[in-house]
Amino acid sequence: MRFLIITGISGAGKSLAANYLEDLGFFCVDNLPPALIPKFAEICKQSGGKMDKIAIVIDVRGGELLKDLFPSLEALKEEGISYEILFLEASDKVLIKRYKESRRMHPLAPEGRLLKGINEERSMLKALRERADSIIDTSNLTPKQLKEEIISRVDKGENYKGIIINIISFGFKYGLPMDCDLVFDVRFIPNPYYINSMKRLTGKNEVVRNYVSKFNETNEFLAKLTDMLEFLIPYYIKEGKAQLVIGIGCTGGRHRSVVIADLLYGILSEAQHRVIVDHRDIEKDGRGAVK
Repeated sequence: MRFLIITGISGAGKSLAANYLEDLGFFCVDNLPPALIPKFAEICKQSGGKMDKIAIVIDVRGGELLKDLFPSLEALKEEGISYEILFLEASDKVLIKRYKESRRMHPLAPEGRLLKGINEERSMLKALRERADSIIDTSNLTPKQLKEEIISRVDKGENYKGIIINIISFGFKYGLPMDCDLVFDVRFIPNPYYINSMKRLTGKNEVVRNYVSKFNETNEFLAKLTDMLEFLIPYYIKEGKAQLVIGIGCTGGRHRSVVIADLLYGILSEAQHRVIVDHRDIEKDGRGAVK
C-alpha cells in the first residue's frame, strides 16, 4: 500500500497536488484529523487492494489537532505501514500575491497581517518539513509544471519514464542553491551590469539577451554544456534519478545567469526534455528596475 501525507504552507498548492494525485489513481482525503490516520490506514489495508494508493492532506487548518500528527505517524510505523511526506512551500512574496488574488484569508491570520500568519505557519511546520521525503517549492511553477513535479517525485516512474530537469539561475553573492546537482559559473562572460543602459535591466530583456549571446564564449559554453548534459541524462535516468537540478550562477543572478538559464531551457526543451526554469535572484539586485 502506498500512503502519502501531503502537507506544507497554505497557498503553496496542496489542493492542486491532491487533484493531480487523484489523476494518478490515489484515493485522496483532505484535512483528515491526524488522530484518525492510523484507523483510516487500517481500513485501507482491509479494502482488498481497492484502496492501495492513499494521499491525505494535513495542514494547519486542523489547529490544535495537528499535534496528534507525529504520534499517529509513529503508530503507522508500529503497524508496519510505511508512509511518505510530500511538503509544498513557496516564497512569502508569492504566497502574499496568491492570497490577494484569491481574496482568501490565511488560516492563521483571519483578522491580522498575512505575513505574520505565514511566518507563524512556517514555524509550526518546521519539524514536519525536516521529516519530509520530498519538498517542492512552487514559487515559480505553473500548474502544468507542478503536475510534472508530482509525477516525477510521487509516481516513481510507474506511468512516466524520464527525468525532470530544473534549471536555477542564481547570484553567487547570495549563496549556492542547496538542492543543486550540478553548478556552472558563468562569470567569465562580460557583465552587462557595467553598461549603464543595461544595469537596471534583467536577463529577460532582449537588449541584455542579445548582448550576452553575442560572445563566442557564450555560444561555445552552451554547446559544450548541452553536449555534456545529453551524455549524462540517460545515465541519470538509468540510475533511477527522477529530478536533475542545474544551477547557473553569475555575480548577482540578474543578467548573465538568467540569459544562460533561459537559453539552456530552450535548447533542452527543443530536445524534448521536461524542463523547468527558476530565476532565484533576478529581483534582488536593482530593486524597482525596469525589466
